Amino acid sequence: MSLKNRFNILKATAAVTYKEWAAYRTHSLISVFVGPAYFLVQISIWRAVYSQGGSIGGMGLTEMVTYYGVTTLISYLIMDFADWNLQMLIRTGKYITFALRPLHHRFFALSQKIGHRFLGFLFEFVPVLVIFLLLFDVRLWPASWPLLLISLVFGFLMQFYINYSIGLAGFWLVKTDGIRHVIWLLTMVCSGSLFPLVILPKAMQGLVFFLPFQYTLYVPSMVFAGGYRLGAYSMGMAQIVAVQGLYVLAFMLVSELLYRLGMKRFTAVGA
Repeated sequence: MSLKNRFNILKATAAVTYKEWAAYRTHSLISVFVGPAYFLVQISIWRAVYSQGGSIGGMGLTEMVTYYGVTTLISYLIMDFADWNLQMLIRTGKYITFALRPLHHRFFALSQKIGHRFLGFLFEFVPVLVIFLLLFDVRLWPASWPLLLISLVFGFLMQFYINYSIGLAGFWLVKTDGIRHVIWLLTMVCSGSLFPLVILPKAMQGLVFFLPFQYTLYVPSMVFAGGYRLGAYSMGMAQIVAVQGLYVLAFMLVSELLYRLGMKRFTAVGA
């Protein structure tokens, strides 16, 4: 299949997904309130923590507030549901319709995510960005726009490949809810979603560096700030973005390996 045909398929799939989810855009609009509410709670907590001044993990109150503002916005851009969709298709046997097509389902799922997140960009990211700028006066100017955009693309892809790999567990498990919830918990802790990873114990920071989860959210937020540090590792923006890109490539290969192994087990029961 030519590159032009693949692009046309991606564009068409993304457009259909956008229109489909646009019918339920009130679901996205709820996030416009949830995101700032969560951010406001975090501000209140950290202002109390910093009431005596000082810093935590090398971050002052201003840096901490900016961190939560940035990670909240990034989460709207990288959110993904590939794991749930894929395991459902495998469990019901409906995956057979994709197995018989010349187009890899992973490419189709990625195209869906692009359409879904474009909707999220318009109805979640942009409104919350305006709220942060006007009501909370959060500093939202990155150290380098080009490197930040590259890191965001890598974070977008990393989240997708992690979730897609989890969904492929459906080839071996009747239900993947258990493993999905475990990975979700690991992602919340190790991606920097709940708190900056630099406040973890040094030993845990060293472990988290080699896990894939930080490359979805924490790394883009550090690129926004202008540098990267975690445990004994300290890098410039270009260096950590390069490492992030290598992890994306590695997980793309992992997802392909799991896909090929899983297809040997697929029986399309229930189709």
